[in-house]
Amino acid sequence: MYSTHLEIFKQIKGIGSASGIFTESNQLYIVGDNSAFLNKYNLSTDVLRKIQILLDEQLTKKENIPKPLKPDFEVLCHADNNLYILGSGSTPARNIMIKYELANGKVSQQSLSKTYAQMKQVSGINNENFNIEGAVFNGTNWLLFNRGNGDEAKNGIFSLLGNDLINATDIKFNTLQLPNINHVESSFTDATIIGNEIYFISTAEDTQSTYHDGEILGSFIGSIDAKTLKLNFSYKIPGQHKFEGITVYKQAKNKIEFLLCEDRDTDELNTTIYKLSLTL
Repeated sequence: MYSTHLEIFKQIKGIGSASGIFTESNQLYIVGDNSAFLNKYNLSTDVLRKIQILLDEQLTKKENIPKPLKPDFEVLCHADNNLYILGSGSTPARNIMIKYELANGKVSQQSLSKTYAQMKQVSGINNENFNIEGAVFNGTNWLLFNRGNGDEAKNGIFSLLGNDLINATDIKFNTLQLPNINHVESSFTDATIIGNEIYFISTAEDTQSTYHDGEILGSFIGSIDAKTLKLNFSYKIPGQHKFEGITVYKQAKNKIEFLLCEDRDTDELNTTIYKLSLTL
């Protein structure tokens, strides 16, 4: 059995609606779901750098893009020395994929419309229930996590063979029931992979819409077997937070430290990063 401990790690001004997080070599990367920037924060110097990632002239240089137009970047994941930033796919405006190359800072943009359409067809998930909030690459497959906060509660994991998200053809979908709070089932908000184990976060939000927000009841951390996609365990995270991003910070023999970011659904450019310790 594990024990959990949550504490404030950093408070950063200049970032709002944090929805994805990744850390490497003392650098913290954070993306917001309504921002045209990738944020790069130096943990040693506390210096924040803004990297423009949107190429649309109407949306560039904006920290708070209006909800009908926002790209809804809910995924920030790492694979092959690149960062991949994915829109949720919950509206046609949210099908963008940004690739940021860590080696040289190159930014490129592509559309996931074709892949997302195939994922909906394979899973039988309609437009109102499709909402990608997490992704990991295990070396052979992409695993994308659908947040089941629509009226059909379709929590599940898409498996896409190969490393090419744009031209994926071999797609499978597995549903998964997640823990609940007051009979409100939690739904995926992000995931990260360590070896053969996927650590996920999920939030219980009292809504039946992938577009409109609801009352936040709390969040969980849990583990899924990366091969069988079966649930290993889940634990309630203290408090009533809407955690939307998770990354591995430090590992020891009997302890893993994660960094979590929280989307407070406001336009305020101020974010709190939390450290969650999982101890065996």
